[in-house]
Amino acid sequence: MPISVLLVDDEPLVRAGLRAILEAQPDIEVVAEAADGAAVVPLVRRLRPDVVAMDVRMPLLDGIEATRAVLRAVAPPPKILVVTTFENDEYVYDALRVGADGFLLKRAAPAEIVQAVRMVAAGDSLLFPASLRSLAASRGNEPARAAMEKAALTAREAEVLRLMARGLSNPEIAAGLLVGTETVKTHVSAVLAKLGARDRTQAVIAAYESGFVTPG
Repeated sequence: MPISVLLVDDEPLVRAGLRAILEAQPDIEVVAEAADGAAVVPLVRRLRPDVVAMDVRMPLLDGIEATRAVLRAVAPPPKILVVTTFENDEYVYDALRVGADGFLLKRAAPAEIVQAVRMVAAGDSLLFPASLRSLAASRGNEPARAAMEKAALTAREAEVLRLMARGLSNPEIAAGLLVGTETVKTHVSAVLAKLGARDRTQAVIAAYESGFVTPG
């Protein structure tokens, strides 16, 4: 089955460009388009896309609120890939914080766009650059630190979380730790459960906001 994608952007040219790039791939299918976040929940309920490529700045309902609405209304939710102009945009960070799975720059090369969709669809890696890591760290707070302490990660789980925070995929983590990929998946699942995180993105945000991991 191809990866099904819903495109959400208020600029028709952006949607047309993304559609052309994605539909050139045999394993990706664009199932619908929307010009504003307000249309996302009904489309997701009806079409059940694997990935929603969501513009972060839209006139009626922005990508942050649309992401929050989808995660609240649809179970299981699709993967949400924020589409943005600037990688250090606080809107992008806020969208990731409320539940988006990664982000994509509008100026990205076609191959990078395709890779981003495949990555978030697989749920195996994370799009989280240094600029957003610094932003997450700057928003550190006592509740985040307390939650990290309460999680009581084992030494190996802590090691896996640090590697996740660097953006490594499960196979890359497995190669670095000299263990099997299934073992890494077990550790990742344990980390998410202990932190109460929906996915890898949420776990990494928790790691930076708590000071467990620092940029650089």
